[in-house]
Amino acid sequence: MTTWQGWHRFATTDPPAPPQPGDPPRSTDERLAYHSAFVTIRTPAISQLATQVRTLMILGRHQQTTARPSLIVTGPAAAGKTTALLNVGRACHLAHTRKNPTPSGSAHAAAPVAYVLVPPGATAKTLITEFARYLGIPVTTRMTQTQITDAVCHTYTQSGVQLVLIDEIHRLNPRTTTGAQTADLLKDLTERLPATFVYAGINVTDTPLFSGTRGAQLAGRATLITCGPLPARLGTREPFRDVITDIENALDLTHHKPGTLPRHAAYLHQRTAGRIGSLTRLIRQAAITAIHDGTERITKTTLDAVQLDHLAEQHNRPTRSR
Repeated sequence: MTTWQGWHRFATTDPPAPPQPGDPPRSTDERLAYHSAFVTIRTPAISQLATQVRTLMILGRHQQTTARPSLIVTGPAAAGKTTALLNVGRACHLAHTRKNPTPSGSAHAAAPVAYVLVPPGATAKTLITEFARYLGIPVTTRMTQTQITDAVCHTYTQSGVQLVLIDEIHRLNPRTTTGAQTADLLKDLTERLPATFVYAGINVTDTPLFSGTRGAQLAGRATLITCGPLPARLGTREPFRDVITDIENALDLTHHKPGTLPRHAAYLHQRTAGRIGSLTRLIRQAAITAIHDGTERITKTTLDAVQLDHLAEQHNRPTRSR
């Protein structure tokens, strides 16, 4: 998805859909593929991010003199940051194309959204080259960083990019020379491009990104959205149980009994530490196992048998019970 063609394919391909009453049964291979891809569960972080992006895009639409306000999505690993980023990016892409369909006979569609990964050990030149690669802007080894940046700003503006998503932002370290230059490049881009920038990274507030003069500039322009573990309880609500219910309702298993997974909410919260990424992986793996072994249902025993990601297992391994 770090090229326009790949992003366009992702944004315009219908996401997996849960089975609907009256639909013909899916084949085993179709159901295995479905649980592998699975639906996107709308978490509170996704809802908050969608609202903030929509508001800031309107707020910055006619702002000309300074950089537009931006967003930073932060949180621990496996908390659903990239999923939230991609979900909001897809929604923006589809909303734009519905309002502004490509004219008949036009060879090029508008590119409302750009998705860029910060490369490991990023320098300003390698990062701006990633921006160029996304839209297929030709870059040669002889081109300077300034030349590539000018080409990117011109092409992104001409292509109508309105939302720039930058993932893995925690890889930047403004305390180093190359990191400082890369941070300055991003500041330059936010001032030159008529777009809203959204960054995502692991525990960004604990990194050097928010320290020093450059960190103060970023913090002064960005709204922070924490995509953290879901609490078991929040006042009178039980957000983690609600998410489990949504996941269970999306399963495609012939013998699974509704309500089984929410009853194990306390166990699942302890097992996954409330991380949405770990939770969905655990249940999807259990569903695939249930299809393979013919049981077609998920039980506590099925969940116990699934080995989770090392982060979840290391910090939240409960005492096993049957």
